[in-house]
Parts: sequence; C-alpha cells; structure tokens
Amino acid sequence: MIDLVFSLLRTITLEDGYARTVFGCAVAALFGILAVIYGFIKWQKRTSLYWVKAAARAKKKIWKKFKFPLSHHTWIEDFAYGGQPSTCCVCLTSLVNSQSLGSKAASHFPLHRCSICGVAAHFYCSQFAAKDCKCVAQAGSSHLLHHWSERWVKFDESPEMSAFCCYCDEPCDVTFLDSSPTWHCLWCQRLIHVECHAKMSRESGNICDLGRLRRLILSPLCVKETSNGTTAGAMLSSIREEIIASSVRGQIRRRRHQHKQGINGVLNGKSQDGSGANSAVSYVLNGLAGLEKSCNGKKTDQYLKRNGELLRVKGSRNGVSQKNGKAAYNGVKMYSLLDLPQDARPLLVFINRKSGAQHGSSLHQRLNRLLNPLQVFELSSSLGPEAGLKLFSSVQYFRVLVCGGDGTVAWVLDAIEKFNFESPPPVAILPLGTGNDLSRVLRWGGGLSSVEGEGGLSSLLHGINNAAVTMIDRWKVSINEEDGDRSPNKLQPKFMTNYLGIGCDAKVAYEFHLTREERPEKFCSQFVNKLRYAKEGAKDIVDRTCADLPWQVRLEVDGKDVEIPTDAEGVIVLNIGSYMGGVDLWQNDYDHDDDFRFQSMHDKMLEVVCITGAWHLGKLQVGLSQARRLAQGKVIKFHISSPFPVQIDGEPFIQQPGCLEITHHGQLFMLRRASEEPTGHAAAIMAEVLVNAECKGVITAAQKRLLLQQMALHLS
Repeated sequence: MIDLVFSLLRTITLEDGYARTVFGCAVAALFGILAVIYGFIKWQKRTSLYWVKAAARAKKKIWKKFKFPLSHHTWIEDFAYGGQPSTCCVCLTSLVNSQSLGSKAASHFPLHRCSICGVAAHFYCSQFAAKDCKCVAQAGSSHLLHHWSERWVKFDESPEMSAFCCYCDEPCDVTFLDSSPTWHCLWCQRLIHVECHAKMSRESGNICDLGRLRRLILSPLCVKETSNGTTAGAMLSSIREEIIASSVRGQIRRRRHQHKQGINGVLNGKSQDGSGANSAVSYVLNGLAGLEKSCNGKKTDQYLKRNGELLRVKGSRNGVSQKNGKAAYNGVKMYSLLDLPQDARPLLVFINRKSGAQHGSSLHQRLNRLLNPLQVFELSSSLGPEAGLKLFSSVQYFRVLVCGGDGTVAWVLDAIEKFNFESPPPVAILPLGTGNDLSRVLRWGGGLSSVEGEGGLSSLLHGINNAAVTMIDRWKVSINEEDGDRSPNKLQPKFMTNYLGIGCDAKVAYEFHLTREERPEKFCSQFVNKLRYAKEGAKDIVDRTCADLPWQVRLEVDGKDVEIPTDAEGVIVLNIGSYMGGVDLWQNDYDHDDDFRFQSMHDKMLEVVCITGAWHLGKLQVGLSQARRLAQGKVIKFHISSPFPVQIDGEPFIQQPGCLEITHHGQLFMLRRASEEPTGHAAAIMAEVLVNAECKGVITAAQKRLLLQQMALHLS
C-alpha cells in the first residue's frame, strides 16, 4: 500500500502533462460522484416526506369514512433527537432545524414521543396532534377495524411482514429509496399500499384479526372503560376541544410558517402562540375539574384535583395504575376486561426497568406497539405485580411474561402464588438481568442481545405463543435468628426457585448489590455488570473473608450431618442446572464416582455443592474446574454460628447467627421455549390440548395440574 502511494506521488510530480490531466480528471470525477450521492440523499429525504404527507392526507379521508375510534397520544419527554421518527407528526417538518437551532439549543428543548404508537412531535406541536393513537378500549363494537397509520417508525420486529403488502404481496418498501407510500396497522403490524386499501376494504370490510399474535394480544373489543367520572370527563373534554378548536386553528398555521423560516419565538424560552386562548382554557379547566395544563414550553405536566388534594399526573412512562381489578390510565380512566374469546391466551407483561442494563423503558414502548398497552406493566417500588394480576383476575387462561432478572422473576412468582388462581398462569421470561439463570434453563436466552439475535420481540412473542408448559419446584426458606440471650427469633420466610448460596459467592453478590444501589447509573450493560462482578471476586480472592466457613456453618441434609470440606469457602444449594450466568455445577452429563441422581427442577429434590473460593468460581465460569458434590435431599438445614452473607436467587443479605431450613413448598407453572426436537413440539401441543380440555369441562384444574406434572417429568 505504501509503495502504491509513493508511485502515485512520483507520477504526479513528473513533468508529463498527461498524467496531471488524468489525475485532475479523477479528482473532479470523485467530487462529482460525491455531489451526486449527496443530491440523491436530499432527493430521497424529500420524496419520503412527500409520501408521508400523501399517506397522511389519504388517512384523514379513510378515518372520516370508517369512523375509527379516537384516542389521545400519551406523550413522554425525550431529548434524543437522533432516534426514530425524525419528522413531526403534526407540522410534518424535521424534528431538528439545524439552521435555527444550534446543538446547544436543540438539546435544551425536549421532544414529545408517544409511548403507545411511537410517533414524535415538537413539544409545542404535540398539544395539536390528531387523536389517532391506539384506542385500547372498544367494548361494544361489533368488529375490530385495522388502525392504519403512517409508517413513522420502522418495525424491525417482524422483517418477513415488513417487506410485502398484505393485499397484493408486492414489496412495500424499496430498501435503498425508502419512499414507498405505505400504511401499517397498529394492531396486526401488517403493511398495505395506499392504493390497495380501497380494494381490500371492498372485499374484507377493513376487519383486523390482530395478526399472528392474536391469541396473545388483549383485544380492545374485550376492554371496557369503567371510569366513574365519565359524564364530567366527557363534558370537560368537549369544552376543552371547542375552546382550543376556535382559538388556535389559525395559530398552528402561523406556527408552521414560522418553523419554516426560523423559530424566533422559542429561542428566548417563550412560546408566542396566543396566551389569551391558553388562559381561557386554563381558567375553564381549573374551574370545572381542577385540571391545569402548563403551556409555557417548560413543563407539560397535568394536575388533577381529587378530594381536595392536588395530584401530579405526568405523561408517564408507566401510564397505567390499577384499583380493585380495574386499570386507571394516566390516573383518569379505568378499565375492566370482559368476554374474551375461548381460545384467547392474553399475555400479561411485567417490566423491571432497573434490571441489568436498564433497558426497561425502551422495551416498554416497543411492547406497547406490539400488544395492547393495558397488558404492559412497569414494576417499581410503589407498583408491584399485584396490580396487573388483579386486572387479569377475571381472565381464566392467560400467560405472564417477566422482563427482568432472576430477582424480578421471583418477585412475580411470589405475587402469583398469593393470588391462589385455580389455573395459575404459566410464566415466560425475557432476560434483562445479569445472570438470567432460570431464563437459560427454560431456553429463553441469556440476555436481551440473545433475544435480538433470534428475531427480536416478535419472534420471542411467537415463541411464547407456542411454548410448552412445564413445572418448577418452589422452596420455602425458614429463618430463625438467635438473640443475645440465645432465644430463637423466627423471621418472615423467603422463597427459593433457583439456588441458595452461603459464603464467598454470596459475599461477591452482596458487595455488587451495595454498589448498584449506591450508583445505579454505572450499571449500564450486562457486560459491564459481569466485569464488576469479576472485580468484587478479585477482592475476595485476596481477603478470603469466608475461609472459616467450615467451622462456623454446619450442614444437615434430611436429618443427617454432612461434613463440609476444610478448604471450602462457599456452599450452594441448587434447584436448577444453571448458576452464575450459565455454569452447570451438578453436571448431569459427566461421569461421577458417587451414586447421586440426575438433577431436575421438578423432582422435589435439592442438590448441594461446595466451592473453594472466588478463584474457584472464576475457573468454573470458564470450564476449567468442577464443583464438589456434597449431598442431595429434600430438607436442607444450615446452622450458622456467626454472621455470614447469604443470597437467594441472586438477592443477597447478611444472615445473623441462627438456622436456615429449606423445605419443599409447591410447584409453579413455567413456559419452556419449544426445542427443535420432536419432544419439544409434543410437549407444547399436549399442554395446549390439556388447557382446551379443562376449558371445555372434560377435566378439572387439579387433573390438568397432575397431567402437566407427569408430562414435565417425562418430556423435559
């Protein structure tokens, strides 16, 4: 390469005028090609915007003809200007005007993105957006109509559906040009050419069947709005709309014109869009319902007065709150579920946005587009799984998807057990945590990246729709601590699904947990989290704080004492065949010189192994060592003489002197992704047959549970 450069420079410096002419022509041609590419890109952007405007005009005509149900957008603030979509859905101009707004100013003003359908708008345009979002409650309608919308967001969830028109099977999008005028349905995700829509409407009546995920999607036809303040709310909404409509029709036109020539009224932090109208709106709304909306370009919060108390209601990320089996959306509307189809298996989704790499917020928005937003709940310290389970308590058969780590899964399983369902919902997992061991055992992957690599969320939902129902043992951990006078003090029991560790592994998990609680912003990816785990493990290699474990902890299995080796620094009780991000400690596939049985997560037996320190953990992680198998039994007891770190399913704590007793508590239904083996598909089909048999009254719920247990034992 270097020789080629020198030869080129030598040629240029020659006195030969022909060589210089050739070089000049080559440079000119290069710049000409770049200019053509730049011009083509600009033309492509203009063409795309033209098709979006054409699709928007055509959609307005269709909406007037078919009378689609109307619904407001749920706006959230977003400062990410580089994401999708890049065009305002109201004024149809770019979301970033580089001529009028510098990078510093652009980062100061937020965008508004709809957390339901994904459209975006300038923060000063969002209040004038059309009410064309998903309508989540349409009970009383005879049919669900396609909810056609401009293709503001490119869906990469189902590439096989995003390539062709659902009517003519012709390509809907030219990948390079990206200028095909198409609509997509917000419910079934199908695409259609604008010119094909009229033909399809004449033939099928524009009826939507919810697509290939119809069994998992909660149909809006089965959702009824049951708000107590319906009359007052309707009157308030009507008055608000009339005031805005009569006051700002001309103002939005002027605003669009101002946006094209520079946004002069926004640079100084003020909005010059008719304060008189806003004052009138604010006065009427405050006088009728105590609802105040700030339109000064700084805040878009709403306030609702209820029983004399001022409550702040944001266009929140969560969007749904629940009370007495009903869902209150944005703190105002309430919903109930009724008359679900017999073959429906709606999916209830719980998301822990703090798990692992903290992808919960973006995942929530993506699932809102694929499902009914009322199905998706975001967990927090103030809103647990009980809210969603209460809403779905009237649904006989539904499934649960937990988006989080092993701790989140345990949280949801606890809540499901407390509800005491006659037919408990089976649980699938979308792994967002650091280890995701239960997710690995059930074949849902080891992290969000593995899910994306296997087809994204649409593929995951399709896998849940065809998953096999299996069982998993659930264990009760009774904790007795000794007071200063050696009297026993019984604490609230805990429950275990995956494993329990005492010693060095729990010490590493405990230090990691404390660091994450202090600085959660530092834990931004699964890979970084594992590096921090390794860092804590390296510290323990030097400190060896659990070296005295064999003398401070006594192990008892099924009433018999089991000796802990003197070099052991940790003891782990296993229920599943995955630990610390996929390490198989019991190793069923290897030959051993003992007579222990194979490990199974539904045989009502536990396995006990020991490790010799954090260095041993590291070697286990890379497959250079094996754990020492100690015992196998149904009742495990630890007698602890001094404070020791303990972790249950990845949740660590410091156990004071006392006794830990692990006993079998019951079994729960889980969903295992069907494998390519014949037994995997057979298990999925047989599970569905049993559910249908119970639904038709052929068998009882107890008989179905017994058959599922036997099937799990023989087909796993």
